Amino acid sequence: MDRALTPTPGVIQKGVDNFDPLSYAGAQGSGARIFSLSGRRGFRDAGDGSMAKKKSCIAVIDGQGGGIGAVITRELREAFAEEIEIVCLGTNAMATGLMLKAGANRGASGENAIVQTVRTVDMVAGTMGIVIANSMMGELTPKMAEAIASSPATKYLLPLRMPGLEIIGGPKEPLPHLVSQLVKRLKELIEQGGNHV
Repeated sequence: MDRALTPTPGVIQKGVDNFDPLSYAGAQGSGARIFSLSGRRGFRDAGDGSMAKKKSCIAVIDGQGGGIGAVITRELREAFAEEIEIVCLGTNAMATGLMLKAGANRGASGENAIVQTVRTVDMVAGTMGIVIANSMMGELTPKMAEAIASSPATKYLLPLRMPGLEIIGGPKEPLPHLVSQLVKRLKELIEQGGNHV
């Protein structure tokens, strides 16, 4: 079977016709695995049967309520329209749902989804807490933090204050200013044709 048509576990994709995640989850017994169709790495279906170079893929990672991830996702979508693919990864379903509503193309929740997906994206965006074990009141597990930090994707992290962590020399900017700087930097990189520094 062609890789472009192979089901991939752990991903919910918007806009897949005749796709019922509950029937797949029910077939698995535990309901923990959800499938979607994914394209070959580096290429996407151009719609005419041929394969075209894929869009840059940015993973936005958040937990708890998902509010910061939703702000990042919304700003990225406004800046790039459909030029990029945004994959939202939440430590919980509520965070993922909020980021999907903000404009992400697809999303997934939980430890295994994050660990598996961060290996396949070009860039990762989120707060500093996504690379710190047990942050977000314990929602971000050590395994998630290690996978994100070890991912070949370039990480773009917002230096927000966290309990028990002080960033010396970090800017004391409000969230909207930090997100604007993040989007500006990603726009520069993508327009130059690169995904990293």
